[in-house]
Amino acid sequence: MLDCGRFEIDPGAPRQNRTAATTLYPTMRRLFLFRHAKAESSQPGQKDITRALIERGRRDAARIGGYMASHALLPDRVLVSPARRTQETWKCLSGALKPAPGAATIEKLYDATPHTILAAIKDAPQNAHTLLIVGHNPGLHEIALMLIASGDIDARERLREKLPTSGLVIIDFAFDDWSKLHPQSGRLERFVSPKTLDAAA
Repeated sequence: MLDCGRFEIDPGAPRQNRTAATTLYPTMRRLFLFRHAKAESSQPGQKDITRALIERGRRDAARIGGYMASHALLPDRVLVSPARRTQETWKCLSGALKPAPGAATIEKLYDATPHTILAAIKDAPQNAHTLLIVGHNPGLHEIALMLIASGDIDARERLREKLPTSGLVIIDFAFDDWSKLHPQSGRLERFVSPKTLDAAA
């Protein structure tokens, strides 16, 4: 059994309405991009797709899940790469989300290019106004940079430098149809990682 550890949600943490949007940027679709948590190094003869999370990775994924729950950052639908490390990441992350949203394994998200990820998002159910992708770099990092046109400058600079393991990128869009998704169409709502949570503690 996968032990994701326990992450206590701070009851005093600020909570946000899951559909709330800034008055200056009316949100109609929200995309969560989550890079898998820290995994074991590849061993000789081992297939990359079979690499599992290490203890730190399980702990980090559960911690980000707790952060999402305490801030009401709840996706309607989840698309997950078939790799073992992404599947385990989602299991640890989802433990904090009550109820956990429906998730689907999408084969083409493994080692996907930005354009493949873009196509997967466009194919998502239209009733999924908030969508979470659990995947891999470099594709996930590249599509985040591709989609973002505005948002906090410091956060954008940090993201430009690196999307670390267990890094969560949230992008808001001012349209209500995933098929309209295109480069430079989103606003970076926030960029969170275990490191930024440590710095804010």
